[in-house]
Amino acid sequence: MGAEPRECVPEKPVRRRWTRAREWGPLTALTVGVLVGAGLWLAGRRTVADVLWAAATVTALGPAAWSTLRQLWRRQFGVDVIAVLALVGALVVREYLAGAVIAVMLATGRSLESYAQRRATRDLRALLERAPRSARRRSPDGGIETVPLDRVAAGDRLVVGPGDVVPVDGTVEEAATLDESVVTGESQLVARAAGESVSSGAVNAGAGFGLRATRNAAESTYAGIVRLAEEATAHKAPMVRMADRYAAAFVPFTLVLAGLGWLLSGEFVRAVAVLVVATPCPLLLATPIAIVSGLSRVARRGVLVRDGGSLELLGRARTLMVDKTGTLTAGRPRTAETVVAPGGDRDEVLRLAASVEQLSPHVLAAALVRQARDRGLLLAEPTEVTEEPGTGVSGRVDGRLVRVGQLTGELPEWATRAAERAELAGRSVVWVSGERGPLGAILLEDPVRPDARRTVRRLRGAGLTRVIMVTGDRPVTAQQVARAVGVDDVLARCSPQEKTARVREESRRAVTVMVGDGVNDAPALAAAHVGVAMGATGATASADVADAVLTVDRLDRLADAVEIARYTRRIAAQSAVVGMGLAVLAMLFAAAGRLPPVAGAFLQEGIDVVVILNALRALGGGLRRRDVPPDTRHLLDRYAGEHAVIRDVLVGLRDTADLVAIHPDSPDCLPALREVHHRLAGQVLPHEAAEERQLYPALAGPLGSDEATSTMSRGHVEIRSLIDRIGGQLTQAGDGPLRGEQVTDLLAALYGLDAVLRLHLAQEEEDYFSLRD
Repeated sequence: MGAEPRECVPEKPVRRRWTRAREWGPLTALTVGVLVGAGLWLAGRRTVADVLWAAATVTALGPAAWSTLRQLWRRQFGVDVIAVLALVGALVVREYLAGAVIAVMLATGRSLESYAQRRATRDLRALLERAPRSARRRSPDGGIETVPLDRVAAGDRLVVGPGDVVPVDGTVEEAATLDESVVTGESQLVARAAGESVSSGAVNAGAGFGLRATRNAAESTYAGIVRLAEEATAHKAPMVRMADRYAAAFVPFTLVLAGLGWLLSGEFVRAVAVLVVATPCPLLLATPIAIVSGLSRVARRGVLVRDGGSLELLGRARTLMVDKTGTLTAGRPRTAETVVAPGGDRDEVLRLAASVEQLSPHVLAAALVRQARDRGLLLAEPTEVTEEPGTGVSGRVDGRLVRVGQLTGELPEWATRAAERAELAGRSVVWVSGERGPLGAILLEDPVRPDARRTVRRLRGAGLTRVIMVTGDRPVTAQQVARAVGVDDVLARCSPQEKTARVREESRRAVTVMVGDGVNDAPALAAAHVGVAMGATGATASADVADAVLTVDRLDRLADAVEIARYTRRIAAQSAVVGMGLAVLAMLFAAAGRLPPVAGAFLQEGIDVVVILNALRALGGGLRRRDVPPDTRHLLDRYAGEHAVIRDVLVGLRDTADLVAIHPDSPDCLPALREVHHRLAGQVLPHEAAEERQLYPALAGPLGSDEATSTMSRGHVEIRSLIDRIGGQLTQAGDGPLRGEQVTDLLAALYGLDAVLRLHLAQEEEDYFSLRD
């Protein structure tokens, strides 16, 4: 069976029983020993009880002393030295019950830590358990063979059966239904059309389908995620640095206070009592549990963080440096507009271009083919296809010679206007030409992610004070994206060396996070305090050097991670400070002779349980997200999908406005105006009315009030007013021609409606995306 989950899972019954025995066995044995000793003591057999309690103390002393000696050998000085001194002191003054209670306390803390760590890392282990080991590959003779995953190469044709895990990144050869929740975090099934890309790790939720591999297993998305998960689970997630910072002051204070209590009273038992209540489980156990819990939470949000130190730094970050392409923008070009020669057919130009580009590996070619398929255009199989790097592709489609790419020579008037429009908007131009000259121009853009602006605002709210965009793109394009997302500074035309140098410069001023997705971002990610890679795009080079990887193709999950990291760090510090504060208070009573060792041991046990339970609060809370009912999410998906139709209407609206502006006397003017008004009234207005009736009331709860959608409702009013204005001018025009004052008013209405509609769609999509899980 190809690409099935691992057969040997760590949580099989035998191993699960062994894990539980290892977690709770020492605690159970020591607790039984203490209780049996108590029974013997009450029965009058106090010598035997003392022997039993002393044995429990020595049992705990051995591992604690060995751990302390190893730390001292590595020239590390930690808080666990106090636990060793307390156990030794209890034996010296023959306070065996106190020593046994300390032993139970240490065993309780270790068991809780082990349990919390196992619970917190189960999301990461689930990734390892699901990793595919083999794949079904089509053989040259037409058969299907099962091969080890490391033998799959780019270009191989594979078969993914029902329920199989997609073994490598590739493109589907026929329609497929996939569960991508493990890779992307999205719970709903996703339909992929033939030719679309899929990431390894997704589960086939429908019928079997063919897959053409585009990467081998080692370079695929899921392999990178699994590598990071293995590293994350291999790291013990301690707050070593935080604990040692506290230890630098707490251990000397404890020893001085114990010494003073002994010196001033002459009773060594007071020193032992101080050491007993000073046993630092809040530092040794509670803070690591909080951090491991935080690691688990960010993993469930689609962010894998390598270790607790990186999570702690993420929670202290003040500066964010972010790459543009693929991070703030989608990283995949899309068709923004198709401009055709006078009398041309927009769909035909796109069909011809996409047909020729079907065999090209270029990223712009993929955008053209995807757009044509989205519009339902039937692509023809090209012949005589040739490609010249840097120039373009040429071939024959239905017997016609078609060239797609650059255009040389003098441009006709319409093409000059299209080129100027693309330059001003920061878009790329792909020219489509025939034997007699250019047929049209396809303007491509790399759209800003709909969650980018809101993510930047959330990051500022979480405590980041500087947001800087770095990119190798042109300054004009960079400035447009910067204004759209609201960053503080922009560095355009940046080489990888310049990016790295700027990251180092910012890192000297404050804790700095660098986010990127490409191979050229890898040096900058390595130089930052916390490097975050957009792993869902399959950029394995950047993911390998990063401290965290977004396994979901959503930038807003970075804001989730920062909010969780800050909350986790706050819980960890709270557990440490409250626990040690209570311990210090108890230490003062012990030094004054008011708290004997046995009572101090039981009191410290209670303090430890309280702070450990508080640390487990890091498993929830801290996220400023709004709950959206499933029915409302369904409405969001529905109306967001209808925006594609409205954008298609916008293309015709802009073309009609240009026609009225340049050739108002043309006989084509009035028919074009009537057509675009028909589409506005028949497609746009019903969409807006349905939103007002169904969607906006449903959003009142998640957004807090009806007022939250008032600006979008006001946009609907303006859109209807402009459409009615165009309709009124058409009524007055009759059979034409258009009068001068009508042309002026129509141009104001047409161009105004184009601007208002584009802004309205952008606002809605930003809000829709932020509310969809």
